[in-house]
Amino acid sequence: MPAKSKAQQKAAGAALAAKRGEKKKIELKGASKGMEESMTEKELEEMASTKRKGKKEHVSDK
Repeated sequence: MPAKSKAQQKAAGAALAAKRGEKKKIELKGASKGMEESMTEKELEEMASTKRKGKKEHVSDK
């Protein structure tokens, strides 16, 4: 599942780093904390590797 925004991609990258042990889980905040707990490493990798070109910084839920 590709990221829908730059913010979502950044959160997935932070969660992926924590899952791999490159970053401490306690340092995670907000969405990245939930992503780390609920998504597999493969899902996070796919979301974090999404191309940024043409993505908005944030996408509203509406």
